[in-house]
Amino acid sequence: MSEDTEVRKPKFREKGRLMSASEIERTLVRLAHEIVEKHDGSKNVGLVGIKRRGVPLAQRLGVLIEKIEKHPVDVGVLDISFYRDDLSTDGPRPKVTPGAVGFDVTGRDIILMDDVLYTGRTIRAALDALFDYGRPKSVRLLVLIDRGHREPADRGDVCGAADSYFEAGDY
Repeated sequence: MSEDTEVRKPKFREKGRLMSASEIERTLVRLAHEIVEKHDGSKNVGLVGIKRRGVPLAQRLGVLIEKIEKHPVDVGVLDISFYRDDLSTDGPRPKVTPGAVGFDVTGRDIILMDDVLYTGRTIRAALDALFDYGRPKSVRLLVLIDRGHREPADRGDVCGAADSYFEAGDY
């Protein structure tokens, strides 16, 4: 290299910590109690973690709910690899792995979990995948961090009337 040409190092953005381990634990305890309260117990509840980082979240919440309710709650894994709309741009082809949810979702109150909600594209793919396993009674989304910036419509932007049953944060 000549003196005029300098080696440029890529600029990496440092990741900031959004929550400490104790904040995450307190949040998970609060979320476990909210799930039990909103569903009047956990008998019909199934927790489904979106593969990869939603899985440990679902497992931890499953343990916490079991401690609260004194009986186990079904916890499953949802692999959305083949449901993503960016499949062709996602590098090498995804590996096929057995990823059945692990329990029947039909007629159940399903809590779909992921660590971060950003554009909503992962959630759209997860809903497509989940409904291939059956028709749940209800599906609620639980995320640890909501970053905003939705791409798919997740609610009506223009609405003639709104049902007062749905309060902010009640879905």
